[in-house]
Amino acid sequence: MSAGEAAALARRFYLTELDDHATYRALAARVRDPRRRRALERIAAMEGSHAAFWRRVLERLGQAPPQPRRRPGGLRLRLLALLQRVVDPVVVVALLELGENAAYRAYFDALRGMPLEAGERERLRQVILDELEHERFFKRESESLGLGHVRDFVLGMNDGLVEVLGVVAGLSAVYAARPGLVAASGLVVGVAGALSMAIGAFVSVRSQRQVNEARRERLDVLFQVAPERAVEEYRETLEASGVPAALAASVAAQLRDNREALARLIAPPAEENELRSGLYTGLAYLAGAAFPLTPYFVASSALAALPWAVAAAGTALAAAGTLISVLSGISIRTKALELVAAGLGAAALSYGFGHFMQGVLGIGVL
Repeated sequence: MSAGEAAALARRFYLTELDDHATYRALAARVRDPRRRRALERIAAMEGSHAAFWRRVLERLGQAPPQPRRRPGGLRLRLLALLQRVVDPVVVVALLELGENAAYRAYFDALRGMPLEAGERERLRQVILDELEHERFFKRESESLGLGHVRDFVLGMNDGLVEVLGVVAGLSAVYAARPGLVAASGLVVGVAGALSMAIGAFVSVRSQRQVNEARRERLDVLFQVAPERAVEEYRETLEASGVPAALAASVAAQLRDNREALARLIAPPAEENELRSGLYTGLAYLAGAAFPLTPYFVASSALAALPWAVAAAGTALAAAGTLISVLSGISIRTKALELVAAGLGAAALSYGFGHFMQGVLGIGVL
């Protein structure tokens, strides 16, 4: 990496850290829970120290640090402020987990490629550790709030949107003059897909719960009959995961008298509720399916509805990508294009396949 490229990267990191510093300070001011507020204030202070580090790197490279934006945080802070009027600020905090993931990866690449002095390299290692700790904090908060269901909803909605868009696009090529038929067919697919997703999520979570409960029951019996065998099983589990034999034996021996800890380590209890997981996943799929389906209930022809369906789906995908990007610090263009390209690509392929099958089966445009 040339000195010019290193300076450009350092400038970007410097401005990003200033934005993060302002973001976490603003969030801390709005969070009511004292523990979370203190944690955010500490993270904001760390981000300020990271900005100071990149400022020193720039000065050492003979570059004047760029002037901070008039309002550090900019669009990100305005969007967060808007979200905080609708949801609890802590929910917004948990959504920032993705941003910290992107930050430590970018810094790790810089550690390997930037021309840094020994002291700077050591300081950057500490910055990476800080970012990893921030990501861990946000992940822990996300889990404590039960936001795994939010991720389930987003994934389910994306599946419903892309799959139903593909179905109506393909059918539009075959039944161009019958939007009602395309709408009904798409609705059937949407409902069937939602039921399939919901049942799949329900069965998956329930099965995992039943497996773990069966293992815990077996361990209870084993502890009653031969506790030393239960300890041996945990030692074998550790060794199978790659832990050195001596260390595995030492850890297992230290947990010999902690029956509950051993049981949780060997067969951790399921944290998800199968009914809630299935319900969220199914409803999310239907919510996504509504975007491409709605135009077919009002348009005069399927071909007239198709552009509106594509536009609705593309807008929803772009909005989701933009929201994720702004909150996480990822390039808006990259994330939005990624989601939109996936959805519209599926629609284009399905439309082409519909034309192909029309010719193969000899179905007229009805």
